[in-house]
Amino acid sequence: MGRRGPAQGQGGRPPKPLAEKVLDGNPGKRRLTVVEFPNTANLQGSDMPLPRELLSARQKDGRNLEAAEIYANTWDWLDQRGAARIISPQLLERYAMSGARWIQCEEAVTEYGFLAKHPTTGSAIQSPYVAMSQNYMAQTNRLWYEIFQIVKENCATDYTGSNPQDDVMERLLTARRGK
Repeated sequence: MGRRGPAQGQGGRPPKPLAEKVLDGNPGKRRLTVVEFPNTANLQGSDMPLPRELLSARQKDGRNLEAAEIYANTWDWLDQRGAARIISPQLLERYAMSGARWIQCEEAVTEYGFLAKHPTTGSAIQSPYVAMSQNYMAQTNRLWYEIFQIVKENCATDYTGSNPQDDVMERLLTARRGK
């Protein structure tokens, strides 16, 4: 008989955010990891782990993939908030790669259009880039929510303001305008 229930690490009640634990007086009495969002200009950074070369690999059209730049921007955002050490570089790489592929698919939709020709019947069908773009968009959003959830659960105050996901959307809109 196979396993039952959710995948390992996916089941059970979600963890309480740090702010709620602090308000409740830390009922479990465990050591809490606190990430602060400093409002001062005296921020101290640490060296960013270098992204793998795959994130800036030359693509078939001759351009370099933009994932390394998305990785660096996201890492800087996390580092400015003191949260870079709690996000795994692999999660950050997956987010950056997915965001770059989403932009790439949207550029292809802009260039080739929403329709394609069926290979055997010759009739019009939805461009495969449309479906790929939707899949990458959903994956990028899931990964961003995972990153943001880790930050949110480990900070003592709420965060509002711009974030790297906004930058990915700006890149997409800039790419569509052909700039």
